[in-house]
Amino acid sequence: MLHKTRGIVINYIRYRETSIITKIYTEKFGIQSYIENGVRSSKGKNRIALFQPLTLLDLVLYHDDKKEIHRISEIKSAYPFKTLPYDVYKSSIAMFLDEILNKTLKESNENQVLFDFLYHSFVFLDETEQHFENFHLIFLLKYTFFLGFSPQDANEIMTQFREANIIIPFDSDYKALMNSLIVADYQTPIPMSRGARNHLLEVIILFYQLHVEDFGDIKSLQVLREVLS
Repeated sequence: MLHKTRGIVINYIRYRETSIITKIYTEKFGIQSYIENGVRSSKGKNRIALFQPLTLLDLVLYHDDKKEIHRISEIKSAYPFKTLPYDVYKSSIAMFLDEILNKTLKESNENQVLFDFLYHSFVFLDETEQHFENFHLIFLLKYTFFLGFSPQDANEIMTQFREANIIIPFDSDYKALMNSLIVADYQTPIPMSRGARNHLLEVIILFYQLHVEDFGDIKSLQVLREVLS
């Protein structure tokens, strides 16, 4: 049966000589896998651009609840990015957040609120021209709500760390910055040093590792730190 829906590309892997299997977070069906034939051939080389991570798509899909891998009938860009793939700062943030999503998006059913949050977050990152240096921090804190471990304030994070025997420096200045980030919108400017930004990111990642099973290390983290330093 055919279904119209929007989607957010998470990643793809090569399959056979010219095909791919792509993981897409869809508006109707949550996270799903799709096989796309011929997309890596000479005739399909322009089509592969639609499967780059975080691409926002309009889709017509074949979906069968009994299958693990589905097929795409029609595909087009829902929102062509203007700056995200070309701005080194934004693309580094996007690569980092895509890795987070790949580790944490597990729902294979509809979650309209989560989909809207992700979709509009990446549209904002693409459109904004300033004050996005803290975008990844605010995104991660907002995303915890959907994962079920949203902190009320910095003290709650530190309390959970103590209970788990996690020791990390966190003075009153860091607490004030974290509390500001927890309640901030993306456009809220929160001045801080590069060192403070990196340290708060380390704290948030530790918080994710505490709550998300098999979260592991983030391969793109070092690139993000270098670009934003």
